[in-house]
Amino acid sequence: MQITLNNVGKRFNREWIFRHFSYQFGENKKYAITGSNGSGKSTLLQVMAGALTHNEGTVDFALQQQKIESEQHFQHISIAAPYLELIEEMTSGEFLHFHRQFKPLTLPDIDILEMAGLKKAVNKQIRYYSSGMKQRLKLVQAFFCNAPVLLLDEPTTNLDAEGIALYNQLIKNYTADKLIIISSNDLQEYSFCDAVIAIGDYK
Repeated sequence: MQITLNNVGKRFNREWIFRHFSYQFGENKKYAITGSNGSGKSTLLQVMAGALTHNEGTVDFALQQQKIESEQHFQHISIAAPYLELIEEMTSGEFLHFHRQFKPLTLPDIDILEMAGLKKAVNKQIRYYSSGMKQRLKLVQAFFCNAPVLLLDEPTTNLDAEGIALYNQLIKNYTADKLIIISSNDLQEYSFCDAVIAIGDYK
């Protein structure tokens, strides 16, 4: 999967968050988008995810050099971000089963939860999870989604040392065939990336 942004800009009211952003994200590569708080790195990630509409420019997806229509982009993307809510009335098992109705997962639910250290809490409603448990569930749901693009926004938010080790394990063992784009200011979240893009260069 390739994502090509050509002269992309996003504004809120009259303020441009970023502008004239042109870049090609290559297949099976890993990228970091860095910048100070409020600089627009999360906004850029949401534009690529299709969650926000850009005000100028184009965002194109291609799979094996075949263009993918914009209304189909979501089928090829998984994302984990602190601002994305889980369905807290569900258990983690119910949540993953529900997710499969929209996008397939690459491992059985119980194997995914065991890897995340959540197997013992499989029948507990997510509302009773700690913030770290919720973040681990978000991560494994995104990593094991059968999609070629993985977008990660501040992926180790709320994680302790064990959770950070899980994140590193997921990156090392389960991303060889994915395009990864990470929004972060924390070097430990993106030290393995092939390229680092400073969003502040596009103001």
